[in-house]
Amino acid sequence: MLLGLTCGIVDVLLMLPMKFPDKPTALAAAFSSRFAIGFIAANITLPIHPALTGALVGLLISIPDAIVTKTYVPIIITGLIFGALAGWAARAWGA
Repeated sequence: MLLGLTCGIVDVLLMLPMKFPDKPTALAAAFSSRFAIGFIAANITLPIHPALTGALVGLLISIPDAIVTKTYVPIIITGLIFGALAGWAARAWGA
């Protein structure tokens, strides 16, 4: 939960200076997506390094958002980074 909250909050903070037609909805959607990345990446086990598992989770969760918004690079990159960090942190903290 903590990793999901952290990823969600960080992404919302990154988006605050940006302009959107419906900013509250955009921030809520971003928070939800990034929360899912942090939560799932920390709680899934694959036969690869946890950071790679997290990056894969981050990529898979980010693809629909990137397609809908047509903002591929920042969404995919932050998804990969948040996922890898969550996977690594879960392993480092013994979760």
